[in-house]
Amino acid sequence: MTDPKKRGFRTTLSHVGRKSKHEHGFVNPPLNRGSTVLAPTVAKRQEMQARRGERVLTYGLGGSETHWALEDAMAAVEGGTRCFVVSSGLAAVTTPLLAWLKAGDHCLVPDHVYGPARNFCDGLLKRYGVETTYYAPEIDEAGIAALMRSNTTVVYTESPGSHTFEVQDVPAIARAAHAGGAKVLMDNTWGIHHFQPFRHGVDVSIQAATKYPAGHSDILIGTVTVNNDADWMTLHGTARGLGQYASPDDCWLTLRGMRTMAVRLHAQMESAIQVGHWLRQQPEVAHVLNPALPGAPGHEIWKRDFSGACSLFGVEFKPEFSPLATHKFVEALELFGIGSSWGGFESLAVPTTGFITRTASVPKFAGPVVRIHIGLEDVDDLTADLRQGLDVMRKSV
Repeated sequence: MTDPKKRGFRTTLSHVGRKSKHEHGFVNPPLNRGSTVLAPTVAKRQEMQARRGERVLTYGLGGSETHWALEDAMAAVEGGTRCFVVSSGLAAVTTPLLAWLKAGDHCLVPDHVYGPARNFCDGLLKRYGVETTYYAPEIDEAGIAALMRSNTTVVYTESPGSHTFEVQDVPAIARAAHAGGAKVLMDNTWGIHHFQPFRHGVDVSIQAATKYPAGHSDILIGTVTVNNDADWMTLHGTARGLGQYASPDDCWLTLRGMRTMAVRLHAQMESAIQVGHWLRQQPEVAHVLNPALPGAPGHEIWKRDFSGACSLFGVEFKPEFSPLATHKFVEALELFGIGSSWGGFESLAVPTTGFITRTASVPKFAGPVVRIHIGLEDVDDLTADLRQGLDVMRKSV
């Protein structure tokens, strides 16, 4: 028990980022708000400002004990050494891309990538002279190697994709990327805790901590985690240069959310699997796109690389149902909100077909797809709600 790395996940979340039981004081770390930091002397101020990359109180943008506690907790969850907290999940995507890309560089990005990340690549990065090539998410090691160029600096991954749920062979992609001298960045939001990125060749792990860490659908926050000092200095320098910052109130609330994240993750995973099995039995459903289910696309890679699953998955309906029919299904649900986020306590449903962009691959779906997030409600209530929604959809045909 003296080695924190050997502790269980629930134990880690209960104890990381706070004082030892042997120190006097409140259980939770304090909430520190502030911009100006006073130094006792000019010399001390100069010394503090010179310590780049270290945890020193210099100015509000440099963070405080509140930020650092959350960063420690997330670094422990991700299995890395250092973490930087940023203002949103999208900022957690864009900050490392800007850290490791420059004008004239080339980036490889999976075709199922989070939509705003695609917009960033096709917009700001392109304007600044960075070229992006999109690749089919199911690509193998040889396929990535064939796409690598002398100026390929970043290979980006997202596994599974958060709309169509293709599971990537991240270790194979990482081998090809590293052989070509590129850094591997991964959006690991779906796989939080269940996928240990640095054990599978990832260099930089991205989290929309808005989702499961915060857990209550009331915070926007992101984290970027690395696993060595050199990558930390690159990330830290860029994040500070961009003025990236998260509110200490949001950091404190996210850390509070993380104390119960292990319990929520497990409960929501179990509920999602139960609901997924139930959906498979419904005559309107062609496939359930949850890699944790045996026989689902990507299940074998998921079983090899993941220890569990989150509560977000897709449902492909049979071809006789139109996208408009799935809109009626979603609108008929009483317990599932129509919302774009996930990872909170509430269940959500949004249509996928017609709302995603693909340029390098075509999703192999014969029928329309809806994305489902399972919250903390009772499974029987959720399946009853889905049943009446399916009835509405069937009658609309």
